Parts: sequence; structure tokens; C-alpha cells
Amino acid sequence: MTTTLFALELGATEFTAGVLMSLFALLPTLLSVSAGRLIDRAGPGRPLMLSLIALALATALPFAFPFLVILYLSTSLLGVAFMYVHIAMNSVFGAHGSPEQRAMNFAWLALGFSISNSIGPLVAGYAIDGLGHAQAFLVLAFFPMLAVFLLWRRKEPLPRPEHVPLPKRSGVLDLLRIPGLRHTFWVSLLLATGWDLYTFIIPLYGARIGLSAATIGIVLSTFALATFTVRLAMPLLIRRMKQWLIIFSALAISGTCYLLFPFAQSVAPLLLLSFVLGLGLGSAQPVIMSLLYAASPPGRQGEAVGLRTSLLNGSHTLIPLGSGAASALLGSIAPVFWVLAACLLGGAWFARQQVKMTRKISP
Repeated sequence: MTTTLFALELGATEFTAGVLMSLFALLPTLLSVSAGRLIDRAGPGRPLMLSLIALALATALPFAFPFLVILYLSTSLLGVAFMYVHIAMNSVFGAHGSPEQRAMNFAWLALGFSISNSIGPLVAGYAIDGLGHAQAFLVLAFFPMLAVFLLWRRKEPLPRPEHVPLPKRSGVLDLLRIPGLRHTFWVSLLLATGWDLYTFIIPLYGARIGLSAATIGIVLSTFALATFTVRLAMPLLIRRMKQWLIIFSALAISGTCYLLFPFAQSVAPLLLLSFVLGLGLGSAQPVIMSLLYAASPPGRQGEAVGLRTSLLNGSHTLIPLGSGAASALLGSIAPVFWVLAACLLGGAWFARQQVKMTRKISP
């Protein structure tokens, strides 16, 4: 949000804003698998500390150098740093506790991200309106520095999966041959695309219909609040619903919301749709990570998370770029919403087939 609005303030077009947002994911698309392998070998501790420091420095760059060109560097560095944070944290939470606790552990991790996503847009929106765009970046840099301090204070080593020597010819294609991983990657990519489009397109859509930065921040925070709310309920959902049924519900709800977004021309319907969309997308993440971790070969959990991250970052790169170009070319954002709605509803049909297969297998 902060990058998009600052770019527009500096005179960037919607297409340029899309290019900037795609840079968050360009390098992680290429580096995620190798980062996962590194974390599998070395453990998550040192990579996590270094990436948090890099995250803080990259966030502060636009404050020190408030020019459009510096946003290209800042977004690229932020993307790489957060990639390492994401893979390392998933490695830690996946290795903590028993396999039966894994879905719940990932639910707690997702809850932490939801809290961050709830606070971030509000802080950014009010910082932009009260202090200015460049100063807002300095305010946001405080949060990763706080994480650095808390990690430095921790004396015990972080949990990590057991290290297993890999065959010499092991490669990424081996992971894609595993049906459980392949299916998980597919639905994960669809859901991440839904998340990416929301994060990029809502600031543009809000600006088009005349909303202020603070109001756009409230809309985005409503989405994050919904993800936080549904993740609080994940213990109950995980006990009562099959994992693939949760994924089916997430895809169906998300697709329906994107069908309706172009008809929301004021704050109230935007808030309602954002909240419902957050409930849908927020429920899937812990379940997907639990399925992925369980289907990964021993000693390759970080690599599997890295491959998923690489695939998702391809989405992060193409979705802002493609949607920014499409909205600029067509003069309307509505077709972008509707194309994604069709993809998500198609994914819901696929997830429904997995639910039926699971019921046949289960006694």
C-alpha cells in the first residue's frame, strides 16, 4: 500500500505502480528454492536474523532517498528479505511439536501475520496522512527492528526439521512428481493470486473512486482483521472440517467476492466484501502449509516451502504487472476482478473433487 501510494504521489502511472509491486517478487521467484535448501542445511536462526535486518534497512530506504527510482531498489530488497523470513518461520513452526499439532502451529503463525497485516495498513495510512509518504516508510521500519531485538534476546536455538542427507540427483522436479505436493501447490497458487490482487488493486480502485489514504488503509485493515478473526477460529474449524473442505470453502467464498467487487462504489460495501474475502482467504493458509509439510520428503521441507514461495512469487510478479497493464489499457478494473473470480471458482471445483476423493478413501 505505502509503495503504491508513494509511487502515485511521485507521478507514476498505474502500470509503473504494477511494475514496482511485481519487483517485490521477481528475485524471490528465482531464489526461493535455493533459500529453502540453505535453511534446510544451516537451520533457520542466522538467515532469519540477517533477513530481518535487511527488511528494516530496505523499508527505510525511501525515507532516506525519497525518489521514484529508489522504490525499484527498495521493493527488490524487501522481496528477498521477506522471502527468507517467510521460509525460515515456516521451517521453525513446522518443526515445533508433534505432527498432530502441525496444523495448529501454522494457524498460530498465520495469526501472527494477520496481526501484522491488520496493524500495517492502519499505521501506514495514518502515517501518510499525518507525516507524509516518505516518513511513513521510516515508521514502518521500526517493526522489523523490533523483531531483530526480540530474536537477539532469545538464548535457545530455534526449532528446525531433522537434517537428512539428500541423494545427489535430487531436484525440484522430484517434488512436483508427488501428487499431494502438486495439488497443494496448485490451490496455493490460486489463493495467493487472490491475495496478491487484493493487496495491489484495492489501493488503485480506492483511489479511482476518490477514497483517502487513511480510508484505503481502513479497508485493507478490515481484510486483515477478517483473516485474524478466522484464524482465531481455526482450532474449531480444524477439528470439525476436513482440510480439503476448508480449502474448497476458501476458494468458493473468494471467487464470489471478486465477482461482486466492481459493484462496490462506496466504503460500506467495500468493507463488507473485504471482510468476507479475508474470512475466505485467511482460513486456507494454515491448512495448506500443514498439507505441504506432511507431503514433503524428510529433510526437504524448506525446499518444498521454497518451491511454493517461488511459484507464489511468480504470481506476485505477474499479477500486479498484468492487472496494472490491463486496467490502464481497458480503462476499467472490473474485468481484472472477474477473470480472477472465474479462476478461483474453477479452483473450488477442483478442491471439491479432492473432498470427494478423501471421503472415498476414509473409512
